[in-house]
Amino acid sequence: MRVFSAAVLALAVAAAAPAHAQESWPQRQVTIVVPFSAGGSADLIARIFAQHLQAKFGTPFVVENRGGAGGSIGAAYAAKAPNDGYTLFIGTVSTNAINPWLYSKLPFDVERDFQPISLLVQLPNLLFVNPKIPVKTVPELIAHLKANDGKVNHGSSGIGTSSHLSAVLFQIATHTTMIHVPFRSTAEELNSMIGGHIDLAFDSMSTAWPHAVSGAVRAIAVTTPKRSGAAPDVPTIGETVPGFEATGWQGLFAPAGTPQAIVDTVAAEVARIFGSPEVVTALKNVGAEPSPSSPVDFAAFTRAEREKWRDVVKVSGVRVD
Repeated sequence: MRVFSAAVLALAVAAAAPAHAQESWPQRQVTIVVPFSAGGSADLIARIFAQHLQAKFGTPFVVENRGGAGGSIGAAYAAKAPNDGYTLFIGTVSTNAINPWLYSKLPFDVERDFQPISLLVQLPNLLFVNPKIPVKTVPELIAHLKANDGKVNHGSSGIGTSSHLSAVLFQIATHTTMIHVPFRSTAEELNSMIGGHIDLAFDSMSTAWPHAVSGAVRAIAVTTPKRSGAAPDVPTIGETVPGFEATGWQGLFAPAGTPQAIVDTVAAEVARIFGSPEVVTALKNVGAEPSPSSPVDFAAFTRAEREKWRDVVKVSGVRVD
């Protein structure tokens, strides 16, 4: 992970435009809140973005990790921050589409309290297993789960995250049962699997794939409708379980009421950074698809995602009080 992080961040710095005189914004440090612990895919995306912005504006852009409660702790902090453009938030399918239906009470409203700026990336979750598990394909995994009903455990990066609900969907679709072991981040989950404590997981490909390449974990399938360009030999779950799909995403938000001029400036920077060939190549190599959008289009996208995951959470029966 450290090698991957260093390589991606090196590309980010190399691709960034030279610093120039400060514009009206920013005049001081900007904080980018990541609602998960360091080392996960959202953290990596935030650090790429921060490196570029700091190089462009000559002002510090600092990533602040505030993990917990499936991302809701960090989301609550960002939602209550001053709407002056000096707090940005990396939201995910979990924090801004799933959690509103998963948690009975949240100290914020994702639609009322956040200003969508741009989608950043879309990415599959990777289904991977501990190499000690005697399976190499989705059909073999299903057979193994049915033969060991309720005995196999699966990790996740938190209750109600895309990682967790991908596993819930898989169990519903395959009529299998597993024990859920939630962690605070993908990095913790991976470390536990590598240490021999977790049997399988569905989690961010951008974080898990380097470990699959190294052989520390075994990749079984991806959760998107199409195979990943980063791993064309890894099948989709849908090839065995028709209709299965669980696409993750990460996007950039600001507290509601942030001046439109700042929102537009940041959205333009997203398009520049996530459209640069070096960053596009680096992200695609780990399965992430750069997907910058306008604030208007991103707002429509998040509304559609909330409707979709509302139904998934209802069917799953998962609820956090």
